[in-house]
Amino acid sequence: MAGLYIHIPFCRQKCHYCNFFSVATKKHRIEIFDALKQELLLQRDYLHGAKFETIYFGGGTPSLYRPGQLQEIITLADEIFGIADDSEITIEANPDDISREWLGELKSTQINRLSIGLQSLHDEDLKYLNRVHTAKEAVKCVELASKSGFENLSIDFIYGIPTLSDEKWQQNLEWAASLKIPHVSAYALTVEPGTALDHFIRKGKYRPVSDTKAEAQFLFMTNFLQQNGYEHYEISNLALPGKYARHNTAYWSGEKYLGVGPSAHSFDGRSRQWNVSSIKGYIEGMHNRKPDFERELLTESQRLNEYIMTSIRTMWGMDVEKIRLEFGEQKHAHVMQGLAMLQRDDFFKNYGEKIVLTSKGRLFADRIASDLFVEG
Repeated sequence: MAGLYIHIPFCRQKCHYCNFFSVATKKHRIEIFDALKQELLLQRDYLHGAKFETIYFGGGTPSLYRPGQLQEIITLADEIFGIADDSEITIEANPDDISREWLGELKSTQINRLSIGLQSLHDEDLKYLNRVHTAKEAVKCVELASKSGFENLSIDFIYGIPTLSDEKWQQNLEWAASLKIPHVSAYALTVEPGTALDHFIRKGKYRPVSDTKAEAQFLFMTNFLQQNGYEHYEISNLALPGKYARHNTAYWSGEKYLGVGPSAHSFDGRSRQWNVSSIKGYIEGMHNRKPDFERELLTESQRLNEYIMTSIRTMWGMDVEKIRLEFGEQKHAHVMQGLAMLQRDDFFKNYGEKIVLTSKGRLFADRIASDLFVEG
């Protein structure tokens, strides 16, 4: 089985913090839609006959397209690759796009999971982030989705926003827990170079981001949501039992996936490739049936490092016996030596052959992974 990611590169306006490839324009939406379908046809052999178990419409803002249009892509993907009967098909949506009419159209498609980018339930935070919607719209759209029969819901929050007090952060989490929203994704606000947020902070127009505040809000979230029945199954993701995001979980498990759309990445088990980050370049490549992408064949060390990086982010942890069996005694010994040096810091717990990060360790996951990486 495999996954399909469809990158929709359009937004109504750019959020100040965003560094994903997207453009705030209405131009080329029809051309991109046609190019996405063309890429599915051109990549028909990429997964060597594997069916799609998950499909994910991300972006950008996929909800700018009508649900019926997105169903056309799903239907074509089924014709070319096949889709499992119990597939998870997700669409990301912004609150300002969600209406009773739009939800009604969505129910008539094969899309069965809705991921809503709320980010906060407070207008001051939304203004800081340059979000289009209001706090009132954020609450209303979740109510509409529930009343329309969408039980498989996920919401996004951002913590560490300078305007987000600990009290307001607690209110956000209490609201989500009270509604028993199945899945919560929460990300620390990061200042990426070249973004509007980076520019405003450097110019003194915006308050800077505090790592200390973000760490405290992360730890509070972990404790609070776990006390309310959520499992912290990946650093940025918590879910009620059995409500994990199957598509993203496949990424962390090293499963194959095809990515279509400008800047989209793909993985066939041995190599990675990524499309050009250009609207015109992507359209021209698909029109000429010569996709513009770069490809990298992963070395054994790179594959091991990716396994380390992704596995320690999850509650299932890193399997050191798997490392020994798949990558050999020498690399296994290197990882074990690194773990021995980290053990004194209370960053992880050892459950037999599984290494699982503690809450403290999750704050330093990238550094820990880097310390365990092998060279060559």
